[in-house]
Amino acid sequence: MSPDAMILHLVGASALILVFAHLGGYTARRLGQPSIVGQLTAGIALGPSLLGSVSPTAYESLFPRAVDPALIGLAQFALMVFMFAAGYELDLRILSSRARASVAVAAATFVVPMAVGCGCALLFREQLHSLGMPRQLSPAMVVFAGVALSITAVPVLTAIVRENRLVHTTPGVVAVTAAGLLDVVGWTVLAGALLQAGAGEGAPSWPWRTALAVGFVALMLLVARPLLRRLLWKIRMDPSLRLALLIGFALGSAWVTHSLGLHVVFGALLAGVVVPREPGGELDPDLLRPLRDVGSLLLPFFFVVSGQSVTLGGMNAVGWGALLVVTVLAVTVKVGSGTPAARLSGLDRDDARTVGVLMSTRGLTELIALDAGLQAGLLSPQLYTVLVFMALATTLFTQPLLELVRRLGRGNRGGRIPASAAPAPARVDVG
Repeated sequence: MSPDAMILHLVGASALILVFAHLGGYTARRLGQPSIVGQLTAGIALGPSLLGSVSPTAYESLFPRAVDPALIGLAQFALMVFMFAAGYELDLRILSSRARASVAVAAATFVVPMAVGCGCALLFREQLHSLGMPRQLSPAMVVFAGVALSITAVPVLTAIVRENRLVHTTPGVVAVTAAGLLDVVGWTVLAGALLQAGAGEGAPSWPWRTALAVGFVALMLLVARPLLRRLLWKIRMDPSLRLALLIGFALGSAWVTHSLGLHVVFGALLAGVVVPREPGGELDPDLLRPLRDVGSLLLPFFFVVSGQSVTLGGMNAVGWGALLVVTVLAVTVKVGSGTPAARLSGLDRDDARTVGVLMSTRGLTELIALDAGLQAGLLSPQLYTVLVFMALATTLFTQPLLELVRRLGRGNRGGRIPASAAPAPARVDVG
């Protein structure tokens, strides 16, 4: 394909992706679901499983293999911007208000799903083999199975909490704080699994890569952060220049972590954590607003690339059975661990149930982890498909389960429900 033809196909594919995915996200929001549900559904519909099956000619014309590298590049850039913003927004200072409950919920909703996921990977090796996994699972594959069950999506969770008017309630604060803590632990464990999995032929051994990764994190925290504080606080540069420099900083950090055998999102997330807030501890709106705008605009490329990797045609009876089992497990282990942990920490029964349901939200964070696992060879395409649909299903179930908890609480209180927890119009605008 000539360069002109490739540019023509890329422009056409990009227009289709942006319009179709954002319409899907808008439709999902109108139905009371996070936009990720509609955008990922649109991505799967534009992939080989649906469009490629219905009209192979149209699929090949719209998405020729020559444009795949460009689409993947746009998807990875969107992910890096999104994770950079997520790291910049991460603030565990709210832990002080409900520290005991938040730590207990975070620990329970990580340890229990992690143990169940690792145990299932070891117990059902034959079934996983029929889904394309090797008979002898590596330690990294077993750990990744646990991580896949333990993840909670902070962006989706935060949006659901906001739209359900739970921001200033006990369950809302505990769930968001616990999810932030769990994110830190989960990404750290996932990074360890990716380091152990290897970085290709001729790469240093994983202990060396681990040592280099630890050294890089220390360098970022002890050297880069003070330098950025001086630069950002003492030099009042133009906002567009500051944005460009910080995105370049995030991309450079992502390049380093990718070179160490990690996914690029780790470097972008670390860069966001390292960037200091304003002197008063507030987020810089001139930085955060464009990061959010760019991320939300370009994230559909990631959903479409994720949809390209979904192989519905390769799903057999074992795959559909695995999807049912994994989805039930994913909800059960989160609700079943988060609810007792919150209850034992002093929350009442209804608040504890609400926390448990909120912690079962996965969404975009799960998809990012699955993408990293697929690229590292820790997942087969068939198992990746199962887990993508599990992430969709658990995200879809969150709002109905919250409604169920409300009805149970309303019945226990003779029809009364606190105004702070009253349902708001169902509109979730964060993927």
